Amino acid sequence: MTTTKTIPHDRLRAVVGDIFRAGGCEAAEARDIADHLVDANLAGHDSHGAIRVAKYIDWQQRGMVLPNRRLETLRDDGMLLMLDGGFGYGQSLGLQAMAAAIERARTAGVVVMALRNVGHLGRIGAWAEMATAAGLLSVHFVNTSGFGTLVAPHGGSDRRLSANPIAAGVPMPDGAPMILDMSTCVIAEGKIQVARNKGVALPAGAVLDGHGQPTRDAEAFYAEPVGAILPIAAHKGSGLSILCEVLAGALTGGGSSHPDNPSAGRLVNNMLTILIDAESLSGRAAFAADVARLKDWVKASPPLEAGGDVLVPGEPERRTRQARLAGGVPLDPATRQQIAQAAAMVGLDPAIVEQAAG
Repeated sequence: MTTTKTIPHDRLRAVVGDIFRAGGCEAAEARDIADHLVDANLAGHDSHGAIRVAKYIDWQQRGMVLPNRRLETLRDDGMLLMLDGGFGYGQSLGLQAMAAAIERARTAGVVVMALRNVGHLGRIGAWAEMATAAGLLSVHFVNTSGFGTLVAPHGGSDRRLSANPIAAGVPMPDGAPMILDMSTCVIAEGKIQVARNKGVALPAGAVLDGHGQPTRDAEAFYAEPVGAILPIAAHKGSGLSILCEVLAGALTGGGSSHPDNPSAGRLVNNMLTILIDAESLSGRAAFAADVARLKDWVKASPPLEAGGDVLVPGEPERRTRQARLAGGVPLDPATRQQIAQAAAMVGLDPAIVEQAAG
């Protein structure tokens, strides 16, 4: 277990699903979690992929995330849905919530869905992809009201905000949607974990150590006192992050990031989602024609570098997915070891990871 190995995605899904099923998740929920995590790897977002398995199992065994939860509907007023997840797995609860909101948007034209008190929702772009597959536009704001406070505000030096991702999806007439999936901080905490596992340096200008000094050492981020991630684009990213706290946290009732929250001892995500059927505004045909024209116009820009390419949101993930579907998901030795340890924690043979790698 000394080199990075590639594992076929179907084998990795089976291993991850077996671990969560052995850990107490119902078969459908285990499959939902495995699909979401491995799909993140396929999209190139390893920070939200199989590297999360060991952490999720640890949280579950400590009672910080609960298996097999069902959504509680707190409010249902036509175009408004307020749902509570009771601290269950974000992957399965996110699917339930998005399915309910999509069904409503198809009839109402527009729906605002507030989802609160769920475990880690994973790669938020996946929820935008789910909306575009149904022919709907979507915008998603997410915050963490539990212990996921990681980010320093503009001008600050310690953790006050969570990573606070924003995602959006635009269905396109060619079937390849535009998917924006971004954090409001320079680097996702999961990417710091990836760098730590690989033993590589962090990008410059992304992280402060616990003394408020810039660092490229992933270990320094986790040391005592803990470090902090910087917001993107200085005050602009900090402003967007605070907006996420307001929309995803305060407005949903899940709470903004604060150590005095009742749920501060566990990781809790909250998400505000807006779904729109273009037919209810400009009309689907006119909308499709205009966004297609926009995409063509943008991509026709002469590349800045010779041999370069002009990309629109979602294209990098599609390219990575195509390559990894064919060639497998690369997992470094530390990540494989962590997944093997998670297997052992739920009574499975830890060798299943290396066996999957062939």
